[in-house]
Amino acid sequence: MRTSLLMLLVILLPTANSLPAAESWNQFRGPDGDGQARSKSLAVEWDETKGVSWKTAIHGKGWSSPVVWGDQIWMTSSTTDGKQLFAICVDAQSGSIVHDVTVFRIAEPMFCYPYNSYGSPTPVVDQRCLWVHFGSAGTACLDTSTGKVLWSRQDMPCDHFRGPGSSPILFEDLLIVNFDGFDLQYVIALDKHSGKTVWKTDRTIDYGSDNGDMKKAYCTPTVIEHRGRRQLISPAAVATIAYNPSTGDELWKVYHGGYNAAARPLYSHGLVFINTEGGLRLLAVRPDGTGDVTQTHIAWTCGKATPTRPSQLIVKDHLYMVNDVGIVSCLDIETGKATWTHRMGGRHSASPIHADGRIYFFDEAGKSRVIEASPEEFRLLSENQLAAGCMASPAVLDDALIVRTKTHLYRIER
Repeated sequence: MRTSLLMLLVILLPTANSLPAAESWNQFRGPDGDGQARSKSLAVEWDETKGVSWKTAIHGKGWSSPVVWGDQIWMTSSTTDGKQLFAICVDAQSGSIVHDVTVFRIAEPMFCYPYNSYGSPTPVVDQRCLWVHFGSAGTACLDTSTGKVLWSRQDMPCDHFRGPGSSPILFEDLLIVNFDGFDLQYVIALDKHSGKTVWKTDRTIDYGSDNGDMKKAYCTPTVIEHRGRRQLISPAAVATIAYNPSTGDELWKVYHGGYNAAARPLYSHGLVFINTEGGLRLLAVRPDGTGDVTQTHIAWTCGKATPTRPSQLIVKDHLYMVNDVGIVSCLDIETGKATWTHRMGGRHSASPIHADGRIYFFDEAGKSRVIEASPEEFRLLSENQLAAGCMASPAVLDDALIVRTKTHLYRIER
């Protein structure tokens, strides 16, 4: 009997150890920064009573998206006047608030446009640490088990002019963030353990104007690997620059015009997809060049019904996007030509997500729409209503949607 049990354990233990861990939605737009969730069973229909496992009020004003690691859901918030900046942790199972940390107190906050918030950049998290960023007001690392601040920085200057927006990302042992302000424009990488500067690179962009308002951007960069070369794709006003993420050295640059870039870039089919407000608006770039590639490496451009805030999605061979006033489009990824365009409605700031052939949109008035990811035509599957609207993009935990509205955090599941 004892021998049989031991043999059974030998068989079962490797199987148990090989089971995949739950996916962590650890940064803005998910584990790969592209809005893709692996769930096969996300809810399609819900309202204030149907499909809501819990609903938790979140104090203050903050448009940062929730991030998830294990049973912890983190986000940032702020007082309306920006004098207190918070990191808030909610238990994923119960919805109860576990940590509510005042990370920074700011005596004289910079101006923030009312449409924005002082807590708009999305944090990034791993199994031990949470990194929060409030633009030039401060960046900090917290212990996720205790909520204790491990290090903080408030010496990275930038006049955001309309409030902060760029979210930090992790690359190996680096925390990287864009600063594209009215006065200064640079990219900086900090040691994620100590907060010390590893590299800092000023933008080398000919903005064509002395007006600082035309130099602003709010974009979150992303790291790709193309033909063995790792690249930090970092959109700014007027141009996008690819850097070596380990050193900050510039690899290539493409001029596209526009400013206030906010959508996170995407990489697929050997192309980088960049979205900006004004100029070429949406463009696909081959990322194998060196230096200024504006005249040589732009594969296609699209100037119709493009967003200024919501990021795009790529599903198979098509790119899906919703613009600020709710026009949804599907583009052929190789040509940039629209296969369909539909006026869905609603004002949108949140970026959509994709799961199992369905795309989820959340608007600023509390209405969400689920459509089929179909390249042939717009196919609406459901419309759902919550009490308040979304400025933050949703997260996914296993088969649950984690939705942050202007007032509450929800766990929604079948």
